[in-house]
Amino acid sequence: MNDGEEMSFLGHLEELRWRLVKVSIAIISSAVVIFYFTDPIVKNIYINMSNTSFPTYRFFCFLSNNIVISVVLCASDISIQIQSIEMTKQFSTNMYFALIGGVVISFPFIFFQLWSFIKPGLKKKEVKATRWIVFNASVLFFLGILFGYFLISPLCVQFFGGYKLTAEIQNNFTISSYMSMITTSTFLTGLFFELPIVMYLLAKVGLINSIVLKKYRRHAIVIVLILSALITPPDVISQLLVTFPIYILYELGILIVVSIEKKLLNV
Repeated sequence: MNDGEEMSFLGHLEELRWRLVKVSIAIISSAVVIFYFTDPIVKNIYINMSNTSFPTYRFFCFLSNNIVISVVLCASDISIQIQSIEMTKQFSTNMYFALIGGVVISFPFIFFQLWSFIKPGLKKKEVKATRWIVFNASVLFFLGILFGYFLISPLCVQFFGGYKLTAEIQNNFTISSYMSMITTSTFLTGLFFELPIVMYLLAKVGLINSIVLKKYRRHAIVIVLILSALITPPDVISQLLVTFPIYILYELGILIVVSIEKKLLNV
């Protein structure tokens, strides 16, 4: 530890318990606020994504008209009907996106609490080197959330909303499947953007090094492609749009690990 007396095992458990209590309070408090504003959130954040006026669709249409010189990237009207066919499904869906939203809003506080629990076990130099980690992790997470909401989720809605086996079959989606797809894909993208932070921490504890990361670079590309396929529509363009930034984050992680190794050599 950095200073003070070493805590007992039970002392660590007690500290962890109180930090988890604080995290739970933060998440629940944020979720209650989101739950209270359910109506405007559902209309402006979820339902709005099914309209061609959504910023992402307008941006791609602008690119299509000014660069591609055609309307190939312009989104067509998504003729879907959203319904609820189970008695409790609207309430459970409301609870789900409120809790996930609570986690998103509380992420800086959550990461700060977990990091504060880990930090006493680090050396002073390590603490000094990681003084911006909460800020950096939060920035990456929210960038991932924005990327997921304004790129991944609209692509999913556009593709699956317009896909039909035959014209005789109408797309009448349940509210849970529609909102869960947007919530889950956005949240997972935020977590994927934490890759450099994860690589940094693993390098700090000696579990990975730059040689291994460079050696398995091709394997990493395959894994990233698989992950991209899981959260995007089954078309090449969508998968590449997700794969490219995540792979850049992987390469950024390698640079971070290399810098850590250089610092250790100079010690």
